[in-house]
Amino acid sequence: MAEREMLLVQSKVRDAIKSKGDGVRTSEDFINGLNDLVHEAIEKAIQRAQKNGRATLRDYDI
Repeated sequence: MAEREMLLVQSKVRDAIKSKGDGVRTSEDFINGLNDLVHEAIEKAIQRAQKNGRATLRDYDI
């Protein structure tokens, strides 16, 4: 699979994980996997909105 554009601010993701998990660290693989999930969620939301005749994504499309 081709590498997808990074949509996440890696430092913010790492900071959020650090603040919630005592001593938990974040690998590059985790960041890339999370980025893939975001891309997939966007693609599914677009499909749902189009299926419902809308051009605007809404929170319930996720």
